[in-house]
Amino acid sequence: MTEKTGILYMVATPIGNLGDITLRALETLKAVDTILSEDTRVTGNLLRHFEIKKPLISFHEHTDSDKAQKLIDRIVAGENMALVTDAGTPGISDPGNVLVELAVLAGVSVIPLPGANALGAIVSVAGIDMREFIFLGFPPHKKGRETFFKKVVASEYPVIYYESPHRVIKNLELLAELAPHRKLVLGRELTKIFEEVVRGSVGEVKTYLENKAGKTKGEFVIIVYNKEERKEV
Repeated sequence: MTEKTGILYMVATPIGNLGDITLRALETLKAVDTILSEDTRVTGNLLRHFEIKKPLISFHEHTDSDKAQKLIDRIVAGENMALVTDAGTPGISDPGNVLVELAVLAGVSVIPLPGANALGAIVSVAGIDMREFIFLGFPPHKKGRETFFKKVVASEYPVIYYESPHRVIKNLELLAELAPHRKLVLGRELTKIFEEVVRGSVGEVKTYLENKAGKTKGEFVIIVYNKEERKEV
């Protein structure tokens, strides 16, 4: 009798509001044998909220290739696993694509469970033509940072990138030097209690964040674009 190969599920989790989790995601997290998590503490809180008890194994950007391969071997042997990140959809600015690559090479079925992500959320409220855009993930910390933002301002399409609270002002300063007249749509703490969307020039948005206490806390998603006339659709 041939053993049945397991399945790897890529499960999107809420980016803030727990009500954004899907029924399918809950059913899958209850059904799998093991959950792979970017941060087991964060995922543990989510599971406790929905009264789900499953073994948790950490899987993040510093996980070595040997551990990743051993996880795939377990799936090949018949174990079903779900991969989740701290928030949002696995595979977007996280190492989920590494695990998927190994799974594909091993002949493992990979099933996506769509759900919340900051990229889709900011696009939906942008109010500008977003039929074409470029997504660049997180800017580099140091090396390549200026090259990153030169690429942003050179684009003829709107550019979306993620930003951390520790670097948002510094990177807006660089963006202001390179292209002060570019416009921004900045989402902060999307779907959370203090959610807000700020619009304006690079300088206006930077000034707003600097002058309002607590506004540089939380996670950011930013659209950079040229002021444009709305195209007919």
